Amino acid sequence: MPDHAPQPVDRQLPTDEARDLISLVRDIAQREIAPKAAEEEDAGRFPRETFTLLSESGLLGLPYDAEYGGGEQPYEVYLQVLEELAAARLTVGLGVSVHTLASHALATYGTKEQRAEHLPAMLGGGLLGAYCLSEPASGSDAASLRTKAVRDGDRWVLTGTKAWITHGGIADFYTVMARTGEDGPRGITAFLVPGDAEGLSAAAPERKMGMKGSPTAQVHLDGVRVGDERRIGEEGQGFTIALSALDSGRLGIAACAVGVAQAALDAAVGYARERRQFGRPIADFQGLRFMLADMATQIEAGRALYLAAARLKDAGRPFAKQAAMAKLHCTDTAMKVTTDAVQILGGYGYTADFPAERYMREAKVLQIVEGTNQIQRMVIARHLAGPETR
Repeated sequence: MPDHAPQPVDRQLPTDEARDLISLVRDIAQREIAPKAAEEEDAGRFPRETFTLLSESGLLGLPYDAEYGGGEQPYEVYLQVLEELAAARLTVGLGVSVHTLASHALATYGTKEQRAEHLPAMLGGGLLGAYCLSEPASGSDAASLRTKAVRDGDRWVLTGTKAWITHGGIADFYTVMARTGEDGPRGITAFLVPGDAEGLSAAAPERKMGMKGSPTAQVHLDGVRVGDERRIGEEGQGFTIALSALDSGRLGIAACAVGVAQAALDAAVGYARERRQFGRPIADFQGLRFMLADMATQIEAGRALYLAAARLKDAGRPFAKQAAMAKLHCTDTAMKVTTDAVQILGGYGYTADFPAERYMREAKVLQIVEGTNQIQRMVIARHLAGPETR
């Protein structure tokens, strides 16, 4: 390995099993994911075969119970797996995070019968999930969603449109939040909808700044019928389920953000050691060295923040405030670090021949998804000062 090659992150792993797991993930990332990432992102190609490999390797259900095909790993370990995958290709890391998010409702709130019937295929059977909360007119204000589910005997009829759905059109199952009662959060219920359900369709994928290999699309439900056995939790419990999933999902986004930032730092350090100006490597110049030091410090702070939140979750303690803090800090850090990486590479950083510009484009979306960073600040402030007065 050349001396300028990226060095593996010194992971904080609690067991030998976890260390072996990270070694497996690094091998897959370096051998199967990273070499094709730039070409496939440029072509807008979704790597479904990679997700099949991850499923076969037991990596699509890491935080869930082994009884249902999960890996029964603590979030402290699962999130570090996401970071490794996102550093190789964000489409993959974020895709695993979204799949985990889509599985959360059933794994956490489903009946034993529901979990036994569906979770093994979702966690280890090659299926891919999507999470359907946002709508064209309800993004940050998720409690105002308008998709309806109307009871018809022992079935429900779902009608409406979901927006900004990662894996929209290619998912095998959708966890859908729909209105079954009064306006507001108390009238929302969660459903598990098969990807091939009659009446379910997806619009053309959005044309995005980055993550072009990950399809994001509107999902239309035109009279989709599902049995009551696919209702997750109680009627009216859907918004509570959605927020519970998002608390965990925000930690996934934080870990992905740290992965992208680490990849950008590695690229910047490698370039700075090799690029020579005025007779010496540009890594010798103090101004650039200070930039690299600041980038590394913020990445380490972000990693420590998401791991601290994960340990709270693993201990069964409240972690919503810390999850919001981790998502806020890590994604802002990713945006700053990737921007600085482009600057360090100079003109080359602005070209697609080097990965820095892709990292910068990808980092932006992480400040938006699963609650914008303005929403994270609202969540944190509510924990500190209480709800806003009206």
